[in-house]
Amino acid sequence: MFTGLIEQTSPVLFINKTSALTELEIKNTTFDDLNIGDSIAVNGVCLTVTKLEEQSFFVEIVNETNKITSLSELRNGDLLNLERAMRLEQRLGGHIVSGHVDGTGVIGGIYNDGDALVITVECPRELMKYMTLKGSVTIDGISLTLFDINLENNTFILNIIPETQSKTALGQKKQGDIVNIEADMMIKHIDHLLNFEKAGGTHV
Repeated sequence: MFTGLIEQTSPVLFINKTSALTELEIKNTTFDDLNIGDSIAVNGVCLTVTKLEEQSFFVEIVNETNKITSLSELRNGDLLNLERAMRLEQRLGGHIVSGHVDGTGVIGGIYNDGDALVITVECPRELMKYMTLKGSVTIDGISLTLFDINLENNTFILNIIPETQSKTALGQKKQGDIVNIEADMMIKHIDHLLNFEKAGGTHV
Protein backbone atom coordinates (compact mmCIF):
# COMPACT_ATOMS: atom_id res chain seq x y z
CA MET A 1 0.00 0.00 0.00
CA PHE A 2 1.01 3.60 -0.67
CA THR A 3 -0.16 7.10 0.25
CA GLY A 4 0.20 8.95 -3.05
CA LEU A 5 2.80 11.29 -1.56
CA ILE A 6 5.85 11.22 -3.83
CA GLU A 7 9.16 10.77 -2.02
CA GLN A 8 11.61 11.10 -4.90
CA THR A 9 11.67 11.91 -8.60
CA SER A 10 14.38 10.11 -10.53
CA PRO A 11 15.22 9.48 -14.18
CA VAL A 12 15.21 6.21 -16.06
CA LEU A 13 18.85 5.28 -16.63
CA PHE A 14 18.37 2.26 -18.86
CA ILE A 15 15.54 0.27 -20.45
CA ASN A 16 15.96 -3.33 -21.55
CA LYS A 17 12.84 -4.43 -23.41
CA THR A 18 12.33 -7.98 -24.65
CA SER A 19 9.31 -9.98 -25.80
CA ALA A 20 9.08 -11.48 -22.30
CA LEU A 21 9.38 -8.39 -20.06
CA THR A 22 10.85 -4.93 -19.64
CA GLU A 23 13.62 -4.14 -17.16
CA LEU A 24 14.18 -0.59 -15.91
CA GLU A 25 17.23 0.79 -14.15
CA ILE A 26 16.21 3.83 -12.10
CA LYS A 27 18.55 6.33 -10.47
CA ASN A 28 18.33 6.37 -6.67
CA THR A 29 19.82 9.18 -4.57
CA THR A 30 17.41 9.18 -1.62
CA PHE A 31 16.28 5.70 -0.59
CA ASP A 32 19.00 4.16 1.59
CA ASP A 33 16.87 1.31 2.93
CA LEU A 34 15.79 -0.46 -0.25
CA ASN A 35 16.08 -4.24 -0.35
CA ILE A 36 15.55 -6.74 -3.12
CA GLY A 37 11.90 -7.75 -3.03
CA ASP A 38 10.63 -4.40 -1.75
CA SER A 39 7.55 -2.87 -3.34
CA ILE A 40 7.91 0.57 -4.87
CA ALA A 41 5.39 2.69 -6.76
CA VAL A 42 6.82 3.86 -10.09
CA ASN A 43 4.51 6.47 -11.63
CA GLY A 44 1.78 4.88 -9.56
CA VAL A 45 2.50 1.29 -10.59
CA CYS A 46 3.45 -1.12 -7.81
CA LEU A 47 6.66 -2.89 -8.88
CA THR A 48 9.24 -5.06 -7.14
CA VAL A 49 12.90 -4.17 -6.67
CA THR A 50 14.88 -6.95 -8.36
CA LYS A 51 18.45 -5.67 -8.16
CA LEU A 52 20.38 -2.93 -6.36
CA GLU A 53 23.40 -0.89 -7.40
CA GLU A 54 25.19 1.84 -5.46
CA GLN A 55 23.04 4.64 -6.94
CA SER A 56 20.30 2.82 -8.78
CA PHE A 57 17.79 -0.01 -8.54
CA PHE A 58 16.10 -2.29 -11.05
CA VAL A 59 12.47 -3.29 -11.54
CA GLU A 60 10.78 -5.59 -14.04
CA ILE A 61 7.55 -4.91 -15.93
CA VAL A 62 5.55 -7.79 -17.37
CA ASN A 63 3.74 -7.42 -20.68
CA GLU A 64 0.27 -7.09 -19.12
CA THR A 65 1.44 -4.15 -17.01
CA ASN A 66 2.87 -2.50 -20.10
CA LYS A 67 -0.50 -2.88 -21.82
CA ILE A 68 -2.59 -1.17 -19.15
CA THR A 69 -0.20 1.54 -17.93
CA SER A 70 1.90 4.34 -19.40
CA LEU A 71 5.16 2.58 -18.54
CA SER A 72 5.37 1.20 -22.08
CA GLU A 73 5.91 4.81 -23.26
CA LEU A 74 9.01 5.39 -21.11
CA ARG A 75 12.31 6.48 -22.61
CA ASN A 76 15.78 6.84 -21.15
CA GLY A 77 15.96 10.04 -19.11
CA ASP A 78 12.23 10.27 -18.36
CA LEU A 79 11.57 11.49 -14.84
CA LEU A 80 9.60 9.11 -12.62
CA ASN A 81 7.51 9.61 -9.47
CA LEU A 82 8.68 7.18 -6.77
CA GLU A 83 7.20 6.15 -3.44
CA ARG A 84 8.19 3.34 -1.11
CA ALA A 85 5.49 1.19 0.46
CA MET A 86 3.94 2.89 3.48
CA ARG A 87 4.64 1.89 7.08
CA LEU A 88 1.71 1.32 9.42
CA GLU A 89 3.01 3.85 11.95
CA GLN A 90 3.31 6.74 9.49
CA ARG A 91 0.75 9.52 8.90
CA LEU A 92 -1.55 8.95 5.93
CA GLY A 93 -1.12 12.34 4.33
CA GLY A 94 -2.64 11.42 0.97
CA HIS A 95 -5.15 8.58 0.62
CA ILE A 96 -4.92 4.80 0.46
CA VAL A 97 -3.31 3.83 -2.86
CA SER A 98 -2.80 0.23 -3.97
CA GLY A 99 -0.45 0.79 -6.91
CA HIS A 100 -2.83 -1.19 -9.13
CA VAL A 101 -3.54 1.13 -12.04
CA ASP A 102 -7.11 1.06 -13.40
CA GLY A 103 -6.30 2.62 -16.75
CA THR A 104 -4.64 5.52 -18.49
CA GLY A 105 -5.83 9.00 -19.36
CA VAL A 106 -4.63 11.72 -21.69
CA ILE A 107 -3.80 15.28 -20.69
CA GLY A 108 -6.22 17.39 -22.71
CA GLY A 109 -5.09 20.80 -21.57
CA ILE A 110 -2.75 22.64 -19.19
CA TYR A 111 -2.78 26.27 -18.08
CA ASN A 112 -1.75 28.38 -15.09
CA ASP A 113 -4.25 29.97 -12.73
CA GLY A 114 -2.10 32.08 -10.45
CA ASP A 115 0.40 29.70 -8.86
CA ALA A 116 -1.77 26.65 -9.57
CA LEU A 117 -1.25 24.43 -12.60
CA VAL A 118 -4.67 23.45 -13.96
CA ILE A 119 -4.73 20.12 -15.80
CA THR A 120 -7.63 18.58 -17.68
CA VAL A 121 -7.48 14.79 -18.00
CA GLU A 122 -9.45 12.81 -20.57
CA CYS A 123 -10.57 9.71 -18.67
CA PRO A 124 -11.87 6.33 -19.90
CA ARG A 125 -15.68 6.30 -19.63
CA GLU A 126 -15.71 3.21 -17.40
CA LEU A 127 -13.63 5.03 -14.78
CA MET A 128 -15.69 8.23 -14.69
CA LYS A 129 -18.21 6.70 -12.28
CA TYR A 130 -15.44 6.67 -9.65
CA MET A 131 -14.65 10.37 -10.11
CA THR A 132 -16.48 12.38 -7.46
CA LEU A 133 -16.29 16.14 -6.98
CA LYS A 134 -13.66 16.96 -4.32
CA GLY A 135 -12.87 13.25 -4.08
CA SER A 136 -9.47 11.64 -4.51
CA VAL A 137 -7.71 10.20 -7.55
CA THR A 138 -4.16 8.97 -8.10
CA ILE A 139 -2.39 10.32 -11.18
CA ASP A 140 1.06 8.84 -11.91
CA GLY A 141 1.24 7.86 -8.25
CA ILE A 142 0.24 11.29 -6.90
CA SER A 143 -2.72 11.65 -4.55
CA LEU A 144 -4.79 14.53 -5.94
CA THR A 145 -8.19 16.17 -5.44
CA LEU A 146 -10.79 16.24 -8.20
CA PHE A 147 -11.69 19.92 -8.55
CA ASP A 148 -14.22 19.55 -11.36
CA ILE A 149 -15.84 16.76 -13.36
CA ASN A 150 -17.45 16.79 -16.80
CA LEU A 151 -19.38 13.56 -17.34
CA GLU A 152 -20.46 14.52 -20.85
CA ASN A 153 -16.88 14.91 -22.05
CA ASN A 154 -15.38 12.20 -19.78
CA THR A 155 -12.91 14.64 -18.29
CA PHE A 156 -11.88 15.87 -14.87
CA ILE A 157 -9.85 18.86 -13.73
CA LEU A 158 -6.95 18.98 -11.28
CA ASN A 159 -5.38 22.02 -9.61
CA ILE A 160 -1.72 21.34 -8.87
CA ILE A 161 -0.21 23.41 -6.07
CA PRO A 162 3.39 24.69 -6.35
CA GLU A 163 4.66 22.12 -3.82
CA THR A 164 3.35 19.24 -5.94
CA GLN A 165 4.71 20.85 -9.09
CA SER A 166 8.21 21.02 -7.59
CA LYS A 167 8.23 17.61 -5.87
CA THR A 168 6.77 15.48 -8.69
CA ALA A 169 7.18 15.01 -12.43
CA LEU A 170 3.65 16.26 -13.09
CA GLY A 171 4.83 19.82 -13.69
CA GLN A 172 6.76 18.61 -16.74
CA LYS A 173 3.76 17.04 -18.44
CA LYS A 174 2.33 18.52 -21.62
CA GLN A 175 -0.85 18.24 -23.64
CA GLY A 176 -1.25 14.76 -25.15
CA ASP A 177 0.86 12.98 -22.53
CA ILE A 178 -0.49 9.72 -21.11
CA VAL A 179 -0.90 9.37 -17.33
CA ASN A 180 -1.73 6.43 -15.07
CA ILE A 181 -5.06 6.60 -13.24
CA GLU A 182 -5.98 4.73 -10.07
CA ALA A 183 -9.49 5.42 -8.81
CA ASP A 184 -10.27 5.73 -5.10
CA MET A 185 -10.18 2.24 -3.58
CA MET A 186 -13.08 2.89 -1.22
CA ILE A 187 -15.42 3.92 -4.04
CA LYS A 188 -14.42 0.89 -6.11
CA HIS A 189 -15.22 -1.50 -3.25
CA ILE A 190 -18.58 0.17 -2.58
CA ASP A 191 -19.44 -0.04 -6.27
CA HIS A 192 -18.54 -3.74 -6.29
CA LEU A 193 -20.72 -4.50 -3.27
CA LEU A 194 -23.71 -2.58 -4.64
CA ASN A 195 -23.51 -4.26 -8.04
CA PHE A 196 -22.43 -7.76 -6.96
CA GLU A 197 -25.82 -9.43 -7.23
CA LYS A 198 -26.67 -7.57 -10.46
CA ALA A 199 -23.56 -9.14 -11.96
CA GLY A 200 -24.70 -12.64 -10.99
CA GLY A 201 -23.06 -12.96 -7.57
CA THR A 202 -24.71 -14.82 -4.70
CA HIS A 203 -24.49 -14.59 -0.94
CA VAL A 204 -22.10 -17.02 0.74
